[in-house]
Amino acid sequence: MSGAPGLDVVIVSYRCRELLRACLDALRAHPPSVPMTVVVVDNDSEDGTEEMVASDFPEVDLVASPTNLGFAAATNLGARRGDLPFVLALNPDTAVTAGALDTGLATMEAHPEAAIVGPRLLRRDGSLDHASKRSFPTPLSALGHFSGIGRRPGASGRLADYRAPEVESGPVDSVNGAFMLIRRDAFEAAGGFDEGYWMYMEDLDLSLRLARAGWTSWYEPAAVVEHVKGGTTAGGRSPRLVWAFHRGMFRFYRKHYAAERSWAVNLVVYAGIALRLAGSLAASLFRPLVRLRTRRSR
Repeated sequence: MSGAPGLDVVIVSYRCRELLRACLDALRAHPPSVPMTVVVVDNDSEDGTEEMVASDFPEVDLVASPTNLGFAAATNLGARRGDLPFVLALNPDTAVTAGALDTGLATMEAHPEAAIVGPRLLRRDGSLDHASKRSFPTPLSALGHFSGIGRRPGASGRLADYRAPEVESGPVDSVNGAFMLIRRDAFEAAGGFDEGYWMYMEDLDLSLRLARAGWTSWYEPAAVVEHVKGGTTAGGRSPRLVWAFHRGMFRFYRKHYAAERSWAVNLVVYAGIALRLAGSLAASLFRPLVRLRTRRSR
């Protein structure tokens, strides 16, 4: 693969030791046919992750951060450790399958206009993770997504646009940050991930900035990667993650859309984000109490 002489893989971990182990095992079992380096940036997990990586995966470049940098800053840090032409931002709750990395790199070689390639992400039950491919969010598609209307089987139209249901393969607005294969020159020219996002929305932000610079994102379903959806958040978001998610939504809208819309539309959008934040925070705070009550009743 003459056009793809090397790949730097960057994995950001936080308190997900066994998921990370499985992720690294998969990379070891299914490497690409070109040189590959792997960097793990651990965000101060304090769960034995650093010791596990050092003892079981000595070939991995381990960066032990003394604080939780978040996804964007930690991924940028890891990317700076390498200099190969392609960077793979990979979540620790993924497992690459045979040929997935070579397929992604071959797609890059075949489509020089593509700055980012994403695979078909499959959940543990074999179903498609519909976040594998996405359109840039609009107020209407966000409403459809968060209300559930746009997520129903067979949903189409503007309410379902966020999941890009019409795209089977090829150009798409954005792929999922769980697996983003990126050209290093495009990544560096864009300044990497925007570190103003602590976690969430930084993948959409990078894709949009690259699109405005003339690049394309490409969804390639022939590359298959297993994804434990929500694996790194233990199936539910903590209040801090809830805050980060909604702050990311606010930042993305304000940065990319607000200047083009009227104050009335902006007010409605900001109010919607605030109301959803309040509801999600309440659910996050009460979830442990519900679990405790359930255990006691059992």
